[in-house]
Amino acid sequence: MPADPLHRAGMSQRSKTSQPPSGSGASAIEVRRSSRRRRTVSAYREGDRTVVLIPARMSEAEEQRWVTVMLDKLAAQESKRVLGDDELAERAERLSAQYFDGRARPTSVRWVTNQNTRWGSCTPAEGSIRLSHRLQGMPEYVVDYVLVHELAHLLVPGHGPRFWRLLEAYPRTERARGYLEGVVAAERLPHLPGARGE
Repeated sequence: MPADPLHRAGMSQRSKTSQPPSGSGASAIEVRRSSRRRRTVSAYREGDRTVVLIPARMSEAEEQRWVTVMLDKLAAQESKRVLGDDELAERAERLSAQYFDGRARPTSVRWVTNQNTRWGSCTPAEGSIRLSHRLQGMPEYVVDYVLVHELAHLLVPGHGPRFWRLLEAYPRTERARGYLEGVVAAERLPHLPGARGE
């Protein structure tokens, strides 16, 4: 990632890190204020943190509003990006290292188009993980949750207490499950005439 332009010599700035508002995907938000920045606001991800760059003169209320706007913009951009099978396998490897000390080692991780009633599946004996193509375009934390769920099945088949204890390591489990439950509920809603400009 290119160097942050605010780190040039001679630029005054104030920076603060805070916990994200409920519903955001990042674990922390760092707001950097600059006296040289007049009107523009920008944001980017730096690891598991979101950095928001704002003019120094902004009030606290404006700052909060812009942080929310920029988090929404970043989430929308990220949801449009579709991972390929190789990237999905790399992501699974990283998640296994992060949450299971690398013990869950899939032999293959890939997208499939024949899973319309479940989000993912795993064959522990083969070490293969398959994710439904319907997850493509969903927020990264949701895809990560499904990957972590399937990785956990490589260690513990079934959905017993030991399995759910493993999933507690992933901090966005409840949020991701809520998102997926909302998608399923929305699919069950009746399609009313006129709802889509009919």
